[in-house]
Parts: sequence; structure tokens; C-alpha cells
Amino acid sequence: MTGIQSYKSFVNSHYVTEGIRMTIGILLPAFVLSFYNHLDIGIILSTGAICVSVTDNPGPIHHRRNGMLVAILSICLMTLLTGLTATSPLLLGLLLVIASFFFSMLGVYGGRAGGIGIASLLVIILNTQPTTQVDSLALNAVYMTVGGIWYMCFSLLLYNFRPYKLTQQAIGEYIHTIAEYLRIRSELYSKDVNYEETYKKLLQQQAVVQEKQTLISDLLFKTRDIAKETTHVGRILLMLFLDVTEMFDRIMNSYQRYSVLHKYFDGTGILEKYNWAALLFANELEEIGLAVKTGDASKPFKKLHAEIEEIENTLNTLRASDLTPKNLEGFVSLRQILHNLQDLEQRINTIHFYTTYDRSLTKQKLPEVDYDKFTKSERVRLPLIIDNLSLKSEIFRHSMRMSIAIAAGFLLSHLFNLGHGYWILLTIIVILKPAYSLTKKRNKDRLIGTVLGVLIGVVIVLLIKNSIALLCIMVVLMAFSYSFMRNNYLLSVLLMTPYIIMLFHLLNPQLFQQVLRDRIIDTAIGSIIAFVASFFLLPTWERDKIKPLMINMLKEAREYLHVVAQKSVQDTTEQELQLARKNALVALANLSDAFNRMLSDPKRRQTGIKEIHRFVVLNHMLVSYIATLSHNKHFNSLKNSSPTLSKVVQDIQLYFKNAIAQLQQEKTDEHILDNESLSILNEQTNTVVKQRYDELQKGLLETPTKKTLFEMKTISDQFNLIYRAVVDINKITTTAEIH
Repeated sequence: MTGIQSYKSFVNSHYVTEGIRMTIGILLPAFVLSFYNHLDIGIILSTGAICVSVTDNPGPIHHRRNGMLVAILSICLMTLLTGLTATSPLLLGLLLVIASFFFSMLGVYGGRAGGIGIASLLVIILNTQPTTQVDSLALNAVYMTVGGIWYMCFSLLLYNFRPYKLTQQAIGEYIHTIAEYLRIRSELYSKDVNYEETYKKLLQQQAVVQEKQTLISDLLFKTRDIAKETTHVGRILLMLFLDVTEMFDRIMNSYQRYSVLHKYFDGTGILEKYNWAALLFANELEEIGLAVKTGDASKPFKKLHAEIEEIENTLNTLRASDLTPKNLEGFVSLRQILHNLQDLEQRINTIHFYTTYDRSLTKQKLPEVDYDKFTKSERVRLPLIIDNLSLKSEIFRHSMRMSIAIAAGFLLSHLFNLGHGYWILLTIIVILKPAYSLTKKRNKDRLIGTVLGVLIGVVIVLLIKNSIALLCIMVVLMAFSYSFMRNNYLLSVLLMTPYIIMLFHLLNPQLFQQVLRDRIIDTAIGSIIAFVASFFLLPTWERDKIKPLMINMLKEAREYLHVVAQKSVQDTTEQELQLARKNALVALANLSDAFNRMLSDPKRRQTGIKEIHRFVVLNHMLVSYIATLSHNKHFNSLKNSSPTLSKVVQDIQLYFKNAIAQLQQEKTDEHILDNESLSILNEQTNTVVKQRYDELQKGLLETPTKKTLFEMKTISDQFNLIYRAVVDINKITTTAEIH
């Protein structure tokens, strides 16, 4: 993506929209009331708006509304309780400890509930100092509540003006992540490819794509106007998402034996052409993603079709001159890749047409899908939080760490009478996360961002003396800080610190130096407390949690293969196939995320890291192989006519069962005949290969054997890949490093 494209993509992203919405929603009450000489009340209203904005995460509008309503009620209650206890350090400290534990436990219900917990803690922390701005405790709570209500109404009003804008921006981001995935995949055609590094990047990007896909599923399928297809734009967005998701599945599931291709065709130039074509497709997807974000219509690249035709001509020429029995397998793979590129071109052209929002598109009938099965429920059930009141629960351990860390921060701020001691507590609640790796990264970003931000803030204040200019700069910094908050915390803190410094400078210039000192000292103290808590207080290491994810991964992959294999002999619907694929991809994304977090844990907590990495990569390829098989239109007919294929599937399922038993440290009595069924399948395929080669020797180019060979070879190759993957997975599960 070029610099201009990156700029346009960011400016039109939902991150910037969210940043601007939060900035206006927070600042407007203070600005308006300052004109009527009630800045003190305006600041309290803005504080209430800040707290509610924490819960205004992207998602279905009714979830956002309900989350903000609960947050407003909690803010009112916590403001009253904090006001009642603020004069007694003992009572206030007790309230902080209890609230820290309870509101951290809300994370068991998901990210939105966790946001409500953070908002509630934020209210308590911002009110730890007895207020001198409003005398009445009840009136203070009313102002905080009104500020929260104002922000909620403002956010919902903006949604009603442009109800589909967030979904368009999210789909555009989704397409961009797919483009990046395809760009990484293109590296596999490079001559000196580093397979380990490339697969690692693919796993990370696949997790990013899956995260975006889950968000859009919630936005589309949990929003009534879209899921029920009552509007033209809603139908188009739904069709667009379904086609883009299907396209990504085809991209991800088009794996080949790249080492074999390099062995046969390095030096011929055809792999370089495949690499270039993949990059062109990635560029085109980036243009489409930008068009979806802005609402403009995109146009296909004319040179892309010409490139595909040139690849086909090159392949035919190479096939006529270099085809031998030894490299026949490679030529079959090259032909399959070409077909994949042609299919991708057609899909991209269709997606281009969607960006026009042409009325004729709504005449197409959408597939009947039970969308509830493709989204996660956010129902709040009391037994869930009760079941997690155990040291075995990750969220319980995190809640204990949070309450102890908050108690330590509160105690230090009072013992040493720190001027802005609440910054210590704020630092703790935003840094301390359930996973050590996330806490470590946040800690680093917070410290670096604060130090650099202080330097930037000092320079701005010293160079610019005009208060209006400082106010304008502060507002811009605030908007960008909120824009980066969800996707780049370092940059968010880097921009947030200067605007906080300028705010305090504008309110009270005499305390400028004290604010600078307190900001750095309090942030450092909070960071140290958060780090110590995450490392020593009931720590949670990814290595201890990864085995259940590995087991779940194998179970979902096994179920996926079962659904694919049974499609032709049972009444298996397309929805069941899609759901099995989705579950396998979600399990893979969860496993990949856990492995990536494990890389940030201390070295002594990374036992078996190489074996686990190999396990993750093998499952990534395995799911791709199974998905490729599911898209093969010849598989069902061949499977019904070939008992050998059914036997291969049975043996693979036994390997799955054995690997799961190994991870669960259970014994299995199943006996697997090593490669016997696969050998029979390969012998049958080789017979057709020999027959085809004899025909080529006689100059017979177009015969029925050619079609039979292509069908059998592509299917047998996939089974060889699947079989080899599950065998290797079995070997890994038996190693001592895994257990």
C-alpha cells in the first residue's frame, strides 16, 4: 500500500471516526458550559462522558446502547459511593479493592462487559480526591450521570445519521487485512523463501483477519435491518461480506507443496510470474477496501487480466518443452494455481460490482443461513461468574492481581502524598491485563509514550504562547490519540500525554512543572506495580493454557474433515460445512494468538516452543488442505466410487483420535496400518499417471485420461498432504517437550 493509500485508508477508517466522536462527545459539554461561566460543571459532565466512551466499542447498535446504559447506572452508583467514602482513606481504599476485584471479574462476560468494569473503576479513581467544584454529593453524581447520558445520545444520534458507515469501514478494514495476507502468501513463490518466517507471519495475519471477520459477523448478523435484508444497502453489505469471506477461504485454502514447485521450476521464471500476480491481486484488494470505506465505486485493473493470460501462455509453453514423468506432479500443481488465480479474478470483479451498490444486485437471492450460529451470544448469566471464582480461572487470578495492585498503588499515593496519585491507579488499570505478554507490551508502550509525550508537550508549551492555538492543538492531539487507542497504544499514549499537559497548563499554568514531574513519576510507579503484579502475583503463563487450545484445534479439524467427507453420503447442508470451517478457523486463530503471546513470556516459560510452533504451522496447513478438498467438485463422485478414499479418511480420523489422546495423556487401543490405505490410493493414481504419460509419448494431447488424471491427482495430492500433516502432528504430540 502506497503512502497516499495508507493515509486515505486511515482517515476513512472507523478508528478515526471513533476518535472524532469521542473527542467531540467529551469536550463539547465543557466548552459549552465554559461560555456560561460553569466550567467546573462542564468538566464533571465531560468526565462522565469519558467514562461512558470507554464502553462504546464497535459492535451491533443494541449492544452498544445496552452497554452504555449499564455503564451510566454503574457510574451514578460509583460516584455516590466514592463521594461517601472519599473523606476516609480506609473506606475509600476498601471500596477500591472490592470494586477492582468485582469489576475485573466482569471480563468473564466478554470485552464489552470488561469495558463497563474499566469505566466504573475510572469513575472511582477520578473521584478519589474530594471534589471542591460541586458541593453537593448527589449533584455531583447527577452531573456525572448527565454527562454519560449526553455521550450515549450523541453516539446513537451519529449512528442514526449514518447507520451503515461503521459496517462499511469494518468491511474495508477486513478486505485490507486479506490483501496483506495475500501479500505474505506471495512470498512462498520467492526463490529464497524462509518458510518458517513466512508461515509465522501468515499465522499472525490469519488471526487478524479472523478478528475482523468476527466483528463484521456481529455487526451484520446482530443488526436487524441488515440481517433481515430490509434495506438495499444492508443487502449489498451482507452479500459483499459473504463473497469476501468466501474469497478469503479460497485464498487461504489453496496451498501447494511449494518446496516441490521450487525444486522443479526455479529458474524457469513462472514462479516469479505467480508471485507478481499475487501482488497485483493484493493491490487490487487494497483499492477495493478503500472504496468500500469511502463509499465510492472501484474499478478493476485492466493489466490483471492480461497478466493471467500471460501466465497461462507461459505455462502452456513450459509444459510443451519441459514436461516429464518426474515433474508431472509439479505441472498439475501449476495448473491448479492458475485455476485459483482465474477464480480469484472472477470473484474480485464481482466484488468491484458490489461497490457500485447497483439496484440489480438486490435481485439476487441470498443463501438461507441461520446467522445466530455464526455469532457469539453475549448473555449475562450469574452462574458463569460464580463458576470462575477459583484459582483455576484466569479471570479470577487477574482480578486478584488487579485488586492487590490497586491497593498497593493507593497505599503508596497516600503514604508519600503524591500530588496526582490517581495517575498511578489509572496506569495500573490500563496496563494490567490477564495475560503477562499483553501487560508487558502495554507497560513498554506506556513508559515510552509518556516520556516522549512529555518532551513533545514541553516543546509545544514553550514555543506556543497563544491559548487559542494551544487549545486547537490539544483538540487535534486528543482526536488522534483516541483514534489510535485500539490499534496502536504506543502512539495513543504519545499523543495523549502532550494534550494532558496542555490541558493542565491552560487550567493552571503555575502548576505546569509539577504536572510534568507527577506525570512521569506516577506513570513509572504504576508501571512497576503492574509489572510486579503480572510477574509475581498468581501469574498466568501461555504455556500453561495452550494445551487445551491444541486439543480443541484437533477436535475442530477432525470434525471439519468429517463434515467434508460425509457431504456426499449424508444430507449435509452448506451451512453445516460453513459452520465446521468457521469453528476450525476460530480454533486456529485462538491457538495462533496464544502461541504469539507465549513468545513474549519469560524464556523459562517457553518449554517446547519449537514443537508448539511446528504444531501450529501444521494445523494451519491442515485446515487449508481440508478446505481445499471441500471445494473440489470431483471429490464427492470419486469418493463414492472409490472405497480406498473412504479408508484413507478413516485412517486419518484414527490419527486425529490418537493425537488427541496423547495430548490428554490417555491411551488409545486403535491400531493404524501405517500408510497402507494411502499407498493403495497412490498406486491407483500412479497407474493413471503412467497411462497419461504413454499417451503424451504418442502425441495424444486431449484424451479422457487427461481429465481423469487432473481429478485424481488433485484429490490424491490433498490426501497425501492431509495424511502427512496428521502423521507429523502425531509425532509432535508424543514428544516430552509438549507434555
